Amino acid sequence: MNTPDRRETGSRLPLRADARDNRERILNVAETVFGKGGESASTEEVARLANVGIATVFRHFPTKAALLEAVLVRRFGRLREQAETLLHATDPGTAFFGLFSHLVADAASKIAIAEALHEAGGDSDGDAVQASNALRRAVGALLRHAQDAGAVRDDVELPEVYALLIATSRAAAHAHLDKDVRARMLAIVFDGLAPLPDHRQAST
Repeated sequence: MNTPDRRETGSRLPLRADARDNRERILNVAETVFGKGGESASTEEVARLANVGIATVFRHFPTKAALLEAVLVRRFGRLREQAETLLHATDPGTAFFGLFSHLVADAASKIAIAEALHEAGGDSDGDAVQASNALRRAVGALLRHAQDAGAVRDDVELPEVYALLIATSRAAAHAHLDKDVRARMLAIVFDGLAPLPDHRQAST
């Protein structure tokens, strides 16, 4: 009796070491290429810079959208892991504002990749969206820790804070703000998130 191919039963065979290396290299190159070139970048360029054939790229990622989604999932996963690690920080305020700053600084290439995914017909409810939502939840947990520590005003909630994060990220990315302008912009945002002075609280 023939042994059924695992691929026919829905499970995946583990990748060989060289295949794993190729996949990782493709993802690393694709993150750089699409992070810089956005929707105008190509899988052919990824293959060339990763030193693999285009057939190898499509063997791992059948479509351009699949490649871009995998890149974003990995990117969001790294950021989520960073946020979750910061939940154990001794200074929750510094942890929250530090991550906020990092996400804004990281935004330009991430937005370029996301826009390329949208242009390539990516799934609006796919794995990248789920990974983004997981990052949002991790940021929410950091926000609550910072509020409990008295580092962030307690009358704000995640929806408006995340809206600020998205807005400042897009401003920094699309307006090509230099580091000094970005830092001053964030200082204004962070001042608005700071705990209200006692005299202001008393007057409200």
